[in-house]
Amino acid sequence: MKQYNFNISLSILNHLGRNLYRSFMTVLGEAISNSWDADANNVYITIDRDSKILIVRDDGDGMDESDFQNKFLKIGYSKRKDNKTHTDKGRPFIGRKGIGKLALLSCAQKITVLTKAKGKGIVGGVIDNSGLDKAIKDDVSSTDYSLDVPSEYWISEYDERLGEKGTVIFFEELKDGIRNRIEYITKLIALYFRFSLKDPSFNIYINEKLVTIKELDSIKEKTQFVWILNAIDDPYINDGEFKRSKILSLDNKAIKGFIASVETPSDIKISGTDEKVTIDLYVNGRLREKDILRHIPIARIVQSYLYGQIHFDELDDETDRFTSSREGVVPDDPKFKDLLVKLDATLKTIINDWDVWRTEINQDGDSENSRMTKKQRKSKELFNAVIEDFRPKDNIKSRKKVDGWIKALSEDAEFNLSSYGECFVSENLLRSYIKEKNISIPQSVQNRINNEWKTKAENSKQQANINYEIREDNSDLSYLDMDNLASIADDEKDKIKKASLIRDAIEYKPIRDALAHTSRLTAIAKRQLSITYENIKARIVSLLNKA
Repeated sequence: MKQYNFNISLSILNHLGRNLYRSFMTVLGEAISNSWDADANNVYITIDRDSKILIVRDDGDGMDESDFQNKFLKIGYSKRKDNKTHTDKGRPFIGRKGIGKLALLSCAQKITVLTKAKGKGIVGGVIDNSGLDKAIKDDVSSTDYSLDVPSEYWISEYDERLGEKGTVIFFEELKDGIRNRIEYITKLIALYFRFSLKDPSFNIYINEKLVTIKELDSIKEKTQFVWILNAIDDPYINDGEFKRSKILSLDNKAIKGFIASVETPSDIKISGTDEKVTIDLYVNGRLREKDILRHIPIARIVQSYLYGQIHFDELDDETDRFTSSREGVVPDDPKFKDLLVKLDATLKTIINDWDVWRTEINQDGDSENSRMTKKQRKSKELFNAVIEDFRPKDNIKSRKKVDGWIKALSEDAEFNLSSYGECFVSENLLRSYIKEKNISIPQSVQNRINNEWKTKAENSKQQANINYEIREDNSDLSYLDMDNLASIADDEKDKIKKASLIRDAIEYKPIRDALAHTSRLTAIAKRQLSITYENIKARIVSLLNKA
């Protein structure tokens, strides 16, 4: 009987990946990963936004004629054939299925590949997507479709520039252009590709400038706290000056990385874009899952302050755990799910630490953390808002000194602010209650209001050169404090021997008197008080800057 063989339609290129890759960074990532797998030391990326041209060149092993035809152009060819998992230099292979190269076809109309192996001549070809589309429409067999021949100009230009070996890929007529600024792309490369943690000799250049983690300094400078997972050796955090740091030990020592928090959520936004830095998963130095927290919905305010990198190389084993688009991990993969469980437990520690550390430096923490009562937390937040106006902005030495004084005030202020709030609310509620019940003021108290307290208040106004009304409600009740209000409102007859509001008020009186009067102010009184306070505050701030 006659033997038969598969005849693959070119349309399979669309189904496998030509239309799966949407992100420019994903396409760039595939090119960089190919250079890594080729044992390149340097990858040179040239971007011309105006001409819509992208060039990626490396000094890797390159390919001879056989490699180009039977490996690069063979869709599904795996570098891990014969259980080989590492390059000759010992780098773990990034490529697996042999379809990542299809990403290269997704972003440009024309792609030219030129490559040479050591001791061999330059070879290559041109893939024109318009010609490929026509071949697919005409149902041309893959064996009958040939790549175009590169121009003599490109061959002569790069035969010498490639040197002994290497590969260059030209992307012409980029479909969506290059929307992002070079600075933005540079920062994303610094953020998304951490191959240097595996091999420091691997360098990436953009328009001849070496990309380093220094590109991330603007984020690092705004970082407050860092939690280091299993003591990873990462230069990004090794030389950082953070307010707090902590090493967290996880049972699985293969899980490494760091999680950090910034001062405000806007600090993790990449300037001029909608992109923000998140907690991302890396495998063998390449980003594999952006924003891994979307799989662990913690629904806490702290989440908007966090970013970081989780490195878990064990996801790259004999089982392919990555999606067809190579932009994520298969969600129900057991090893990935186990990683999420461990991260979930780690996050609980981080959430609590974050709240404690934030309050220690007089900043708002996690409002849902039950270690503080709601009243305590709100008092703390009010204190934080007030003291921020007094902290020297320019003089670092003075700021540190004043921060020490603020820290000493913190605990007392938390209590005082809360106590004043209780005084204000309780006394004004009692005034409303007495009015509602139409309870009359005893004559002895009325005499003191008329002959003593009103006179004292009027004299104070005159001394302060105030001619407008201060009290919003100038009724007699506004001149009474807690002990008098309690005596009037509480209908217990034996208020001395039995439990009553007046007995509590007598004990509370010293605190109330030490704080302030609780009468509600008129609008003009509030404005004047605010203006006067701003003047006082400005004078104090001027002095503190000299501390």
